[in-house]
Amino acid sequence: MIQFSKPDVEQFFRTLNVQDFVVRNDEKQLVLSTNLNGNYNLWAMDLPNEFPYPLTFHNQPCQALYYEKKGRFIVAGFDRDGDENTQLYAIPPYGGELVPLRVKENERHFFIHLSEDGKRLYYTGTKGNPTYLNSYLYNIETGDETRLLEGKEVPTFIAAVSPDEQSFTFVKQFGNTSSLGYVQTGGKHYLITPQEDLQQIVSDIVYTSETEIYFLTNYDADLCYLAKFNVETKQFEKILEIEKEDLRTIKYDKKNRLLYLIGSYGVEDRLYAFDLNTKKTTEILLPTSVVEKIIVAESGNLYVLGRSAIRPNNIFHSTDQGNSWKELTHFRIPGVADEQLVEPEVFTYPSYDGLEIEALFFQAKPENSNDHVILWPHGGPQSLERKWFRSLFQFLVNRGYSIFAPNFRGSSNYGLSFMKMVERNWGHGPRLDNVAGLEFLIEKGYAKRDKILLMGGSYGGYMALLLHGRHAEYFKAVVDIFGVSNLFSFIETVPEFWKPFMDQWVGHPEKDKELLKEHSPITYLDGMTKPMLVIQGANDPRVVKAESDQIVEALRKKGRRVDYIVLEDEGHGFSKKENEIKVYRKILHFFDEMIN
Repeated sequence: MIQFSKPDVEQFFRTLNVQDFVVRNDEKQLVLSTNLNGNYNLWAMDLPNEFPYPLTFHNQPCQALYYEKKGRFIVAGFDRDGDENTQLYAIPPYGGELVPLRVKENERHFFIHLSEDGKRLYYTGTKGNPTYLNSYLYNIETGDETRLLEGKEVPTFIAAVSPDEQSFTFVKQFGNTSSLGYVQTGGKHYLITPQEDLQQIVSDIVYTSETEIYFLTNYDADLCYLAKFNVETKQFEKILEIEKEDLRTIKYDKKNRLLYLIGSYGVEDRLYAFDLNTKKTTEILLPTSVVEKIIVAESGNLYVLGRSAIRPNNIFHSTDQGNSWKELTHFRIPGVADEQLVEPEVFTYPSYDGLEIEALFFQAKPENSNDHVILWPHGGPQSLERKWFRSLFQFLVNRGYSIFAPNFRGSSNYGLSFMKMVERNWGHGPRLDNVAGLEFLIEKGYAKRDKILLMGGSYGGYMALLLHGRHAEYFKAVVDIFGVSNLFSFIETVPEFWKPFMDQWVGHPEKDKELLKEHSPITYLDGMTKPMLVIQGANDPRVVKAESDQIVEALRKKGRRVDYIVLEDEGHGFSKKENEIKVYRKILHFFDEMIN
């Protein structure tokens, strides 16, 4: 019989992905940002046909994507090799030329809205105000630009524009767990929640008419719910609260007078339709575990971009309000059968202080298992690990490694109070939650004390460094991907519009000097005794290269083994397949060397 070898890293990382998408109003063309040629570019499908064809050869990820209502052009935002300085362009429906709309070196442009006639562009940007941001109205025909908002004291973003452009909403962002929403009309602005209490979040906002605004907030609550603000009467009203559900996305179906709401509590999403006429709520079966984006066409048809633990991002289409779904893209792991992939188990365990922590456990199949478990603290930190596809996870599990991913305190999707537990507490509670998780695995027989590895990215890279420095006895080897090593230098070098959040989020360099020292991994160099692999993007604007440089240099001076890879054309993540394959092949070889 013919014997086939195990899938190689390249098969898992040649998996194609959809980063973003948009649909033309007549639904005859769907445009998607995907890496069909190894780099992200815009491609299109002429519906109902599903064979894609290229529109751009820009080879950069897309940060904004919008189709002009009359189908004459597409607005797209691109950065350069992960620097996150998004530039806005117009692209014809058939592709090709990128015509600059709002382009300026070293500036960021956040696309907000394009007018019905395609003549006026609303955006928020760093121009003239890199810390607090300004918002502008740009006339595409005349080239005239008007400043609508000047951010003061905190970063301020336009959120939504009314149908006839008579008013707009904006959000003052005090931090990940604190934001206030306002509507500006008649030259004045009004708070859309009852009080300027900073212990609240105002998130997704939509207009259903010139006078009615629906939005999501957790004002006077722990979980986000649906609320309404009347522009004429200035009245706030709580509309819909779903038990044990944190609502995070809202879309309006004008034709059927429905609001589609995406909610979650933990590792999976749920979709609801709220009828504005009958006030009834219906849960809709989703085709994926996690929804990245939802579009409601003028016809009422639904388009969803989503992924599950064993499926990468794909686009789905429904013509019957979610009763049935058709998969428009068919991205899979090439050459890997479904039975070779692993769905995670969901665990709940008590932490050191009794707090319940939810976690995912991807257990290697017995015939593949090498008995080693990788602890994966997620990034954010006010994010979480979910039932979503990661090529890295499925590849490592296929090669015998089990993966443990706890949603420690500070993770999102568990309510405001849980999410705030990481603020000014980066290195204590979350660290001990991870340690408690390891003890839980060992006690239950899922892990052996001498067969544990550690890997994380971004905040997870920070946590990997900190755990290594303070709890090295648990680990055989450590991988740090884009991780923070020194909270003092991190606070100094984050993007300008992050800096107003730092005191609340991480701490103040002078007032909290001892706390930041205690929570900085570089404080614990003596404890970092195990072999390490460090990965860094040279263009990373969030965790700059100096964060990795200083920890690598300091450990090498102590004679420790530290392998170091710097990606010259990447930022805070991977935009190019070749880089991703290179890095994760190295991680596999590094771990294999450590356990053999």
